[in-house]
Formats: sequence, C-alpha cells, structure tokens
Amino acid sequence: MATHDQIVSKLLRRPGVRKEVERIEREEGELLDQLLKARHDAGLTQAQVAERMGTLPPSVARLERALATGKHSPSLATLRKYAQACGRKLELRVS
Repeated sequence: MATHDQIVSKLLRRPGVRKEVERIEREEGELLDQLLKARHDAGLTQAQVAERMGTLPPSVARLERALATGKHSPSLATLRKYAQACGRKLELRVS
C-alpha cells in the first residue's frame, strides 16, 4: 500500500495537477502578502490583531503560518475578521 507522500508525489508528476497546485500556492501567497501588509500598514502586532478578532495571539500566528504553508485553508469568516481587525475589508472576486 502506498503512503500519503508517495501518492502525492505521483499526482504531482501529472502536469495538470502540478499546475493547479502551483496556482493555489500562488494565490494563497498573494493573500498572505496582502494580509501581512494590511497588518503592518495598520502598525499592529499579531497580539493586537488577535485582541481585535476576539481570539488569542497563537491563533493569529497559526492563521498566518497556515497561509504560508498551504496546510490549512482558513474560513472566509476568519479572513474577514482578520481584515476588519486591520481596518480593512475582505473582497472576493470571481474572474
């Protein structure tokens, strides 16, 4: 029986799968960049964002790390709260 890593490795050898994974990683990287810029522009620490979101600082650190690693996709509600905590508005577009 193949391991998870072996299956992933095999799937990533398919051009269509690899291209889609790269697209998702690029989009999540852009989102992380925008969220971090919003936090930095607002002059806020992770702890301050957490307080405004009504959560704990480790939660904000996990959110930022999840977007950086792509290992977890936060909910739209969480992303909206983060943006609002930074004085911004989350906008989604389908193009």
